[in-house]
Amino acid sequence: MTNTPQKKPVKPARPGGAPKGGQKSARRRAREVALQGLYEWLIAGSEAAVIEAHMREQEGFDKCDPAHFTALLHGCIEEAADIDALLSRHVDRQTHLLSPIEHAVLMIGTYELKHCIDIPYKVAINEAVELAKSFGGTDGHKYVNGVMDKAAVDLRPVEVESYRAGRR
Repeated sequence: MTNTPQKKPVKPARPGGAPKGGQKSARRRAREVALQGLYEWLIAGSEAAVIEAHMREQEGFDKCDPAHFTALLHGCIEEAADIDALLSRHVDRQTHLLSPIEHAVLMIGTYELKHCIDIPYKVAINEAVELAKSFGGTDGHKYVNGVMDKAAVDLRPVEVESYRAGRR
């Protein structure tokens, strides 16, 4: 019998977020690219297909989850009015008056809460906050966190209540 060390099993990436060790997950990269695309849409009003083609040409696109990117970009644009209506209940001004970065981050977070049930609501909120920290203004992440917490209650009431009940 030899005395060889056993390999530890490799843990899969955390759902929706970055794996431990600081590397960005493919989904986080997809969110970043979708954020850039939504920013372009909010500023220039370009068509979704044109934005998608442009984003796919960017260096590093191959490291993102292309299906998640496409779902976020097209989903947020197609559902912009519905997403903004939901957000309007939780923001302190009209959504078109938000900074374009914060607006796009909130759109992505809301879309994920609404449609990506495989992503726990806390992860969706955290990912939105991380996007705001990376790309937004100095304290924009705090604003995003507050709005996303309220939107989660609207969009995932059972999951939020279950989480809160477990913390008591």
